[in-house]
Amino acid sequence: MRRIITFGTFDVYHVGHVNILERAKELGNYLIVGVSTDALNFEKKNRYPIFTEQQRLQMVATTYCVDEVFLEESLEKKGHYIEKYSADILVMGNDWADKFDHLSNLCKVIYLPRTEGISTSEILRIIRKR
Repeated sequence: MRRIITFGTFDVYHVGHVNILERAKELGNYLIVGVSTDALNFEKKNRYPIFTEQQRLQMVATTYCVDEVFLEESLEKKGHYIEKYSADILVMGNDWADKFDHLSNLCKVIYLPRTEGISTSEILRIIRKR
C-alpha cells in the first residue's frame, strides 16, 4: 500500500482543495491529510481561519478521496508526521516548491500545481469586495 500525506489549512474549502486532494490520492491508495490548527494558521498568516479547526477537519474528512485526517500543530513537525503515519509520499502545492526537499530522506516529495484561478485569498477578496 502506498501512503500519501499532505497538509493544508483548507479554509473556505473550494474546488482547488478537492483537485489537489484527488491528484494526491492518485499517487497511492491511502491519503492522509494534516489540517492546520487554528493556532498554526494564526502563526503562519497572522489571522484565524473563517472556519474552526474542527469544522475544517470535518470538511476534509468527508471528502471521498481522503482516508484519514489529523490536526497539524507545527510546520516543523512534518517529518514527525511522515514517520508517525508511515507515509511513502509527501504531496504539497507547488507554491511550496523546494521548501520540503529536506524531507526526501524520509519519503518521496512531490509538488503539484495549484488549480489555476482558484485560491482562498482570492475568494476572500471577492467576498469582502461584495
